[in-house]
Amino acid sequence: MRVLLVEDQSELAGELSLRIGQSGFDVDQVATLRAAESALSACPYSVVLLDRRLPDGDGLSLVPRARKNHPTSLILMLTARDAIDDRIEGLDAGADDYLTKPFSLDELMARIRAGLRRPGKEGVNRIRLGLLSFDPCARTAFVNDAPILFQRRELALLGALLNRAGCVVPREILLGQVYGPDEEIQEHALTALVSRMRQRLAELNAGVDIHTARGVGYLIAATRRGDP
Repeated sequence: MRVLLVEDQSELAGELSLRIGQSGFDVDQVATLRAAESALSACPYSVVLLDRRLPDGDGLSLVPRARKNHPTSLILMLTARDAIDDRIEGLDAGADDYLTKPFSLDELMARIRAGLRRPGKEGVNRIRLGLLSFDPCARTAFVNDAPILFQRRELALLGALLNRAGCVVPREILLGQVYGPDEEIQEHALTALVSRMRQRLAELNAGVDIHTARGVGYLIAATRRGDP
């Protein structure tokens, strides 16, 4: 699931991108309205996090266009403006929610999860590949739409790979999303985790394979016809 973060404060944007990425989302970060417009025209986003005070204008002006082009996207305004009239203005423009700075990163993630559970947002939740699907909001995996129990790190690995299905995901990105920043990671921990996931997905007949890009990372793709 892809998230567009429109925020010009570099330190805050970095913190937000890190936390959202660790939660299993794929984040594109831009700092201007112009860059946001280009991103929205090039790629569908499940979530748009939009600051109001941007170098080239009010982020609020982007909401109607984002809503028109991506009607199912969750649009959440991030702003230092805390007046009731400002919040009403943002919601009336088409935003789904409004979060006033400074805010807790935990609250932001809770607002995203809650927003994606609302009626009309369900269709953007699951990432599907082969017979496998993954809901990054609920952190749940399914095979043939039947829920499958995975461990926390297995789900984190699955989410990171599925967010970039068909593309090689570097080991450094996977390590950052699967393991916490303060965890002591053994040398071959990721390799062993990938090996277990391959075996589990094969046993479940999930219709996907995890391929190794030697010295770079891993890629998940649908099983080709004729493959075992």
